[in-house]
Order: sequence, then structure tokens, then C-alpha cells
Amino acid sequence: MNTVKDALKAGKVVVGTGAGPDVSTATLLAGGGFDFLLFDTQHSTAMPKELGPAIAGMKGKKASPVVRVGDNRPDLIVNAMDAGARGIIVPMVNTGEEAERVVHDVKYYPDGGRSNAGQAGDWGKEFANYRDYMDTANNEMLIVVMLETNVSLANIDEICSVPGIDVLLIGPSDFSIELDVPLDYSSKKYQDALEKVVAGAQRHGVAPGMYFIPPGLDANHYVDLGFKFFTVPWAPMATAGMENALAAIKR
Repeated sequence: MNTVKDALKAGKVVVGTGAGPDVSTATLLAGGGFDFLLFDTQHSTAMPKELGPAIAGMKGKKASPVVRVGDNRPDLIVNAMDAGARGIIVPMVNTGEEAERVVHDVKYYPDGGRSNAGQAGDWGKEFANYRDYMDTANNEMLIVVMLETNVSLANIDEICSVPGIDVLLIGPSDFSIELDVPLDYSSKKYQDALEKVVAGAQRHGVAPGMYFIPPGLDANHYVDLGFKFFTVPWAPMATAGMENALAAIKR
């Protein structure tokens, strides 16, 4: 029902890319082989309510829509889900209590307190009754919390032990700043901290992820470390594809 969540449960690696409110771009990328499209509403001018048309354009495509909200707030979370998100990313989650709030706001009663605005998103089936829809949404929504601070690293076990958390996602740049190695992604201090994150997530059956693969570094290095969820930029791939296609034409 949620291919990204199913893949992670099976221990597979899922790869996504960034998208925005533009419908044609989202539709194109959704059929390009990515597992998910990540719509960022934290460090962008887009708001969750604006994403409905772009997410609707992904219907029937391989990629699942995942939205990063700007803060751990129920209104932002429900806006993203009402727009059709199949996954929610919440930044700066530092404690188990904050992680519990995320789960509560994502799920309908009795598992949480999500406000109802009618059936949202394309879950791939018709439901015999509304409870079936709510149970499906509760079970299938991907819940991702971001680890970006020293406080969250210290509280990794209590965060990952919260029922319902699927992915513990490192915010690479903020995490490097907190470790006092700003953007020095190759430093031993940073790499050692990544290993602690992977170990902490795995202790609780949570998939470790990286918001993005740092520039110039090999994605497979992070796969080998144990990371299961990350994004890559689509523009260089598109450019390389166009260059290859044009090079094959006699002119």
C-alpha cells in the first residue's frame, strides 16, 4: 500500500529526489525511477497546502510523495497529509516526547489525534467504510523524524523506541554544525557520529537515513554504513541524460 514503507520494512534501500509545487516537474520525476519525491516546506517558500496539484499529478507513478514540514506542529502536519502526502518528515526532533507528538499528530484516533478533513491521498483502493480508510492511513503513513542536534543524538534510544517511527533522518549540515565540524562531512568526528546514529536506529528497528548525500561523496559509502533512506539531486542526472542522447545524434 505504501511502497517506500514496505521496502524499508524488507531492509531495502530507498532513494528519492527533491520536488516542488510545479505539477509538470513532479509528474515527470515521479515516473523517473525514484522511490519517493521529497517536497520541502521548511527551507523553501512552498507551503504544504500548495502541494495538492503536484502530488495529484503523481498518481499512478512509482514514486511516493513525502513532505518535510517546517516545524513539529499539528496544523503543518495535517496540511501536508490533506494534500496527499504518504510520508511526513519533521525536523529538529530532540526528545522522545517530541517524537510522540509527531506520531500523535499523524495518526487518526484511537492511535492519535489527527484532525479529519475527508479522505486524503491515493491509497490505491476503495474502502468499504471510513474506518478502513483511517486504519489504512494510520498503518501506511511513513513517519520520519530528523536528528540534527547533540541533544537528539544523546536521546537517540528514547526517540527510536517511540512506536510508529519509521525513519531516523540525519540533517547532514545542521548535524555537522552541532558537532563543530561545519560541512566537514569527511571528518572522523562526523563519520563516528554517523555510525552511532546507525547503531541507535538499528537497535530499535528504525531505518537510518540521510536527508541528502553530501556533495562529492559516494552514496554507496552511506549504504555500506547502513543508511536506507536518502535523496540525490535529479538535475545532474537529467543533464547527463540529455548530453548522452544528443551525443548519439549525427549532426
